[in-house]
Amino acid sequence: MNFVAVIVAAGSGTRAGGSKQWRLLGGRPVVRWSVQTMLEAGASQVVVVVPPDQDDMARTALSGLSGWQAVAGGADRAASVQAGLSALSAPGDTPVLVHDAARPLLTPTHVHALLAALDQDGAILALPVADTLKRSEGDTIAANVDRADLWRAQTPQAFGLDRLRAAYAAWAGPDLPTDEAEVIRRHGGHVRLVPGDPRLMKLTYPEDFAMAEALIARQVRVGQGFDAHRWGPGQSVWLCGVEIPHDQTLIGHSDADAGLHALTDAILGAMGDGDIGDHFPPTDPKWKGAASDLFLIHAAERVAARGGRIVNVDVTLICERPKVKPHRQAMRERLAEILKLPLDAVSVKATTTEAMGFTGRGEGLAAQALATIELPIC
Repeated sequence: MNFVAVIVAAGSGTRAGGSKQWRLLGGRPVVRWSVQTMLEAGASQVVVVVPPDQDDMARTALSGLSGWQAVAGGADRAASVQAGLSALSAPGDTPVLVHDAARPLLTPTHVHALLAALDQDGAILALPVADTLKRSEGDTIAANVDRADLWRAQTPQAFGLDRLRAAYAAWAGPDLPTDEAEVIRRHGGHVRLVPGDPRLMKLTYPEDFAMAEALIARQVRVGQGFDAHRWGPGQSVWLCGVEIPHDQTLIGHSDADAGLHALTDAILGAMGDGDIGDHFPPTDPKWKGAASDLFLIHAAERVAARGGRIVNVDVTLICERPKVKPHRQAMRERLAEILKLPLDAVSVKATTTEAMGFTGRGEGLAAQALATIELPIC
């Protein structure tokens, strides 16, 4: 079914700490979740109502998406919705879905359920009230409130475009409507209740973001990395971010920390984000002698930018010398510090090749690593 949508993202978000529509959730701006879902569900036009003079924020947040336009909101939610309705160019009998950007975990299933139920004047997603309700006098309980037939309204809410425009035009006040269902009802319309979804929560307070992050569907990915460097003259060697006194050093363009290089590649590999050479070309003089901490931090930041998190890492150093065990705890602590992981999520091990191969002959050192990450399913 053809439909259009208005996404209301014009609020100040004061209770949530300000401008919640532009904050990142799962690596994406909050407003982008709803706009992207509406477009994926088949909306032919999406109007995003934003605060005045914040079109540039919308363009940044919605970069790469097509089929949307931004309009300036009004002094209150009702005025913002009407601004969005005025910007729609669809025929008057087209269904319009009005949605609050502060409910980002919208899915196409929610959209299609509303459209299927739109055989009256409107349809909304709603949840029956499950908790016992109390009426208070000051800070004490005065009475119970019967929760039978009480519902918690959610968005989106679906209506005929001209029907909703006419209902808003007829609103006499003096109070302001809190949602479109009330506008239609006061205009004599009938609005159907469609079972809502607890996951379609509204971001109102700062702590709501942590709850929403926990509700985002994620996938677990594993990446592996390998690196090797030859030995050369020196007095110390860097391994897993720790400098170890030694009668040789590893030769490389940077500090040749094979442990950090292997781990960086493992994290990038888990994301499908190339390898360390793509991000830090050995031909670039800028990275000559660079501390490999920078490479690992970059990989971790790439995970965070996609709304993901590193779950655990495991590094194995392969060499005859130096002895790794005396320094292993310091290496684990350094990796945990760089990646902001608990210590028990970081493993560093060492082994030899029983005098076989280039490591066994003392020609070089090798490292292999595994990294487990979680990424949002977009």
